[in-house]
Amino acid sequence: MADRRSSPRPADQDAKFGTLATVDWITRQTVTDLTITSAIPPAFDAYATIVDVEHWSESRSAAQDGAIVKHLQRFGSSAWWLGYLDTGGSNVVFPRSRKIKMYADWPYVVVAGDAAGALGWRNELPDLIFPEDRSWLVSTLWDDSWMCVGGPRELIADLSSDPLVRARQVGLHEDATPPGHTAI
Repeated sequence: MADRRSSPRPADQDAKFGTLATVDWITRQTVTDLTITSAIPPAFDAYATIVDVEHWSESRSAAQDGAIVKHLQRFGSSAWWLGYLDTGGSNVVFPRSRKIKMYADWPYVVVAGDAAGALGWRNELPDLIFPEDRSWLVSTLWDDSWMCVGGPRELIADLSSDPLVRARQVGLHEDATPPGHTAI
């Protein structure tokens, strides 16, 4: 994939890193199952999954990421938390920073940022994105090939109606696995 980074990331010593308290509201309320609550706490009005675009062309993937972020910017505060899952092969942007354990004890680097950072600090969106006011949450789990989103009904409707985003609304208690995908 071509390098899409366009927003300079802060130097490690200037970055504000999240703590366990930053993500506690997520880790306390998520469960291990096939519902949306495996990635998103049951604290939102509506939920959706967004199909991974790994099989699309680079320009389409960049366009999809831009469309997702455009919709997210309309809701909540402009100060965001960006989380990068350390899989050993992914770019966590701040590799020497302290990791926070989330979900199935996976290590994340969580750093304060914004929409420009979400789009520009690496070639794909962060694995975890939410605004400081916690009005929505986007999470891509290590073993899934799709994003999970929770937020206001209007946000989920906007994402679902945008053909570039490819979001599919899901109910809180139904299997969130998108058609044609397999949950591991």
